[in-house]
Amino acid sequence: MFAPLQNDTFIRACLRQSTTHTPIWLMRQAGRYLPEYRETRAKAGSFMGLATNTDYATEVTLQPLERFPLDAAILFSDILTVPDAMGLGLSFAIGEGPKFERTVRDEAAVNALHVPDMAKLQYVFDAVTSIRTALHGRVPLIGFSGSPWTLACYMVEGGGSSDYRMVKTLMYQRPDLMHRILEINADAVALYLNTQIEAGAQAAMIFDSWGGVLADGAFQTFSMAYTHRVLNKVHTEFNGVKIPRLVFTKGGGMWLDDMQQLPCDVLGMDWTVNLSQARAKLGDTHALQGNLDPNALFAAPEQVAQLGRQVLDSFGKPHMGDGTGHTHIFNLGHGINQFTPPESVAALVEAVHSHSKQLRAQA
Repeated sequence: MFAPLQNDTFIRACLRQSTTHTPIWLMRQAGRYLPEYRETRAKAGSFMGLATNTDYATEVTLQPLERFPLDAAILFSDILTVPDAMGLGLSFAIGEGPKFERTVRDEAAVNALHVPDMAKLQYVFDAVTSIRTALHGRVPLIGFSGSPWTLACYMVEGGGSSDYRMVKTLMYQRPDLMHRILEINADAVALYLNTQIEAGAQAAMIFDSWGGVLADGAFQTFSMAYTHRVLNKVHTEFNGVKIPRLVFTKGGGMWLDDMQQLPCDVLGMDWTVNLSQARAKLGDTHALQGNLDPNALFAAPEQVAQLGRQVLDSFGKPHMGDGTGHTHIFNLGHGINQFTPPESVAALVEAVHSHSKQLRAQA
């Protein structure tokens, strides 16, 4: 049904196999920093108009690949599609973040929650199939979801938050209700990711964007445990082909010892983590992904290139030869900023590809 994969560098690195260079892709790479994205969004009329239209979602997913020789594409969508399908009423106002019409803050609201019918998310799966077809094997396609905890934050708060007061109040006062929300979210996320894989996604990523706001102990109980539950249910292969699973917890660097227990292939690091130390701590149980500070891309292009090389040097020489070992996927430590100059991205991608080849050539 789909064309053979021509550039499997990202998949190989995820599976801790040797590669000729360090693969690079960027969180939010299809987005507002590209003028062509802004033009397409204007045609779509709104963010959800863009995300729910198969042709537009395909177009913006491919846009960064037309500019830069990136090693993976990531589905253009939003992490809040799942709670929207639960009936919470998602909207995006211009200049503001996402908002939910209905929140989940009491027993009645929790009791009304159910794993949504995936038919309500068919627009996502149609986009996955369309993008995979349009890529024609150029690079792999990553599907994704928010983590159960991160989704719960938005569902309880009703949108973004600076202090997470509502969700933490519920967590501390009524942990039974919070666990029920997280159980439903975990089962919904697993089904959502599996359906993306069945539609054509070649890797699955879980974004635990707000795991780092939790206290030690609470992170393990309310975030990591439910990410683990998702991973236990997500396909490890489909149609005989391995499907890498990636987990990124912003602010999770202090819990690497705990996160090593997660049955995924790749652990993403934010920019606060020293990659050399993370590599030493984790051994070769997981590939590492990351972790340039997104704001480093506001330096001059030659400075951006040098900062990218420093990240590669921090990880060190990756595994080479047969078998598996230490591997690295270059990324930012969080999503790319909307004001990022595209020429900085071009400089970064070129530097990562060229310098990572030089590292491999060293004796």
